[in-house]
Amino acid sequence: MTQQTFPLNTWYVACTPDEIETQPFARKICNIPLVFFRNQDNEIKALEDFCPHRGAALSLGFVENGQLVCGYHGLRMEDTGKVASMPNQRVENFPCIKAYATVERYGFVWLWPGDQALADDKLIPELEWAISENWAYGGGLYHINCDYRLMVDNLMDLTHETYVHASSIGQKEIDESPVATKMEGKQVVTSRFMDGVFAPPFWKNALKANDLADDVLVDRWQVCRFDLPSHIMIEVGVAHAGHGGYNAPAEVKASSVVVDFITPESDTSIWYFWGMARNFKPQDQSLTDSIRDGQGKIFAEDQEVLEKQQQNLLFYPDRQVLKLDIDAGGVMARRLIERAIKQEQNSAVLAK
Repeated sequence: MTQQTFPLNTWYVACTPDEIETQPFARKICNIPLVFFRNQDNEIKALEDFCPHRGAALSLGFVENGQLVCGYHGLRMEDTGKVASMPNQRVENFPCIKAYATVERYGFVWLWPGDQALADDKLIPELEWAISENWAYGGGLYHINCDYRLMVDNLMDLTHETYVHASSIGQKEIDESPVATKMEGKQVVTSRFMDGVFAPPFWKNALKANDLADDVLVDRWQVCRFDLPSHIMIEVGVAHAGHGGYNAPAEVKASSVVVDFITPESDTSIWYFWGMARNFKPQDQSLTDSIRDGQGKIFAEDQEVLEKQQQNLLFYPDRQVLKLDIDAGGVMARRLIERAIKQEQNSAVLAK
């Protein structure tokens, strides 16, 4: 039996609604092969990607009248996982396959991969930026071959920006500024504040886009917030120096929230839903597109680093990696993950 490495009784972002059109859509999440499709009510549903007749992948079939039709022998599945019919065959006693709770909300499709009796859509995090007219959002998706916890480490310690992202958001002051890590309720918060610095290229462009001078000293901040199972929101921005930095009035700053939903595909691969939500000039679609393009290039740089790191860790399984002060956010996040997994396992044992 393999060791459980991610929480299951929780909501993960599985895909975006535009990925599911008229055909079945396959995606593995938490080591579970799944098929997504829209039923007769146009609701997105998820089943095991396994035909109970011969084990074919249901995702290779098609959707007709809200039912999933296997492309091997025409067996039809209801969205509950029950077999509906099959041409010229009696299938009323066929076993059901597992159906998984899904919710379409905030521009994402959320999936509960664990105990379906515990699925509660009230546990989906509230995302103000996704529903407010005062915010704009643009993002994308990367498939990355790494353990999801390596991405958590990466995002909870932004020191790497100086080196990995030197041409966009990196600057030497990141190295020189202390990092503070703490718990706020059930959330791990890592913060860094840099006062009286020049903005790096990405933030120079953001200042100009917000009609602000970009050749003056700024106060810059990074506040990373980790929530289970693997959601990270990073408050980032710059303000003209001397106006309060993070708390400066809107007219002298450019700020955003970097959105990171990390969904395990397997033990060594992830679906990384990334984006940026901003609360200045929200109606400017060309600005949204420009920021998304720039951010996409930044995350592509992370992908190469993380995939090589994963290869190293697999090649040297007995080597211990070192932990420094800057790693505190990732370490605390991993502790929350481990605690959640242990609680699930203990609950499962008690339920038997």
